[in-house]
Amino acid sequence: MSVRVGIVSFAHVHSPAYAGVLRDLAAADFVGITDEDAGRGAEAAEQFGVRFFDSAASLYEEVEAVIVCSENKHHARDVIPALAGGVHVLCEKPISTTIEDAKAMIQASETSDSQLRTAFPVRYLPSIARARELVRGGALGRVLAVNGTNHGQIPGGWFLDPELAGGGAVMDHTVHLADVLRWMLDVEVRRVYAEVDSYFGAEGTDDAAILTLELEGGSFADGAFATIDPSWSRGDGYPTWGDVTLRIAGTSGVLDVDPFAQPLRTFDHETGTPSWSYTGEDMNALMLADFLRGVEEGVPAGASGLDGLRTLEIVLAAYRSGEDHKPKEVERML
Repeated sequence: MSVRVGIVSFAHVHSPAYAGVLRDLAAADFVGITDEDAGRGAEAAEQFGVRFFDSAASLYEEVEAVIVCSENKHHARDVIPALAGGVHVLCEKPISTTIEDAKAMIQASETSDSQLRTAFPVRYLPSIARARELVRGGALGRVLAVNGTNHGQIPGGWFLDPELAGGGAVMDHTVHLADVLRWMLDVEVRRVYAEVDSYFGAEGTDDAAILTLELEGGSFADGAFATIDPSWSRGDGYPTWGDVTLRIAGTSGVLDVDPFAQPLRTFDHETGTPSWSYTGEDMNALMLADFLRGVEEGVPAGASGLDGLRTLEIVLAAYRSGEDHKPKEVERML
């Protein structure tokens, strides 16, 4: 059996990767693509050999599930009608740009009994999953501190529009590591202190930050702290898009996690530039397969809408802290 699935919008940089996975995934019957930019959507549909739908509503009538890849601001606009129509949704991160939209999406899922999941593929990297097993198995003792990075390149386009994106690097990259911390350590974030600025050429949008998080709850890391560097600090000529790393320090040891440290290193003599191509397992393929399995079996899999909301709450606290350089409580809204 395969799940009839479509993609809503090709606005996000991740959408071509998702489309490539859906085209090749046995669990997926990739039906089509819709996009308010008809030219962009039709071109993508032709590239991946699927039908272009001229409206989201017409796509929702033909599928069981969708991947929503529109601009961050428009997630609620695209997610809520899908859920109301009985279509299961995997929403690109961040779940939204406002708490109100995130809560409305979660409520729509509860009312319709349609699944709402948040796209946090970092959970699926084998070394991240193994690190969770080690931490929860007590290999590190009680966790005292975590240092995490999710560096990247400046994505350009609407990502630099605060209205559409909801922010810059802090909005774009903090959520991945915030989700991993919650998922791996079974904690919530109590308070955030953040320094946020623009250093790397993102035209006034924040592209550099350091966040310090106070963690609470759970039996592995209550009272611990974590730091996250979500900066778009990989400039032109850097050989790879960025990284995800963790250093987890506990009472019984220290664990370093570098999931993308499996690159094929090449040098182009014509351009004079090196490149690092990741050769490990595809986290997007693992995430999408898990999502579709959850749809097929009626048992939601992966990060929930509430997980998406919790990470957004952390991001918004970081932005508030960055404004006056004081720690801010994370306001949990559900």
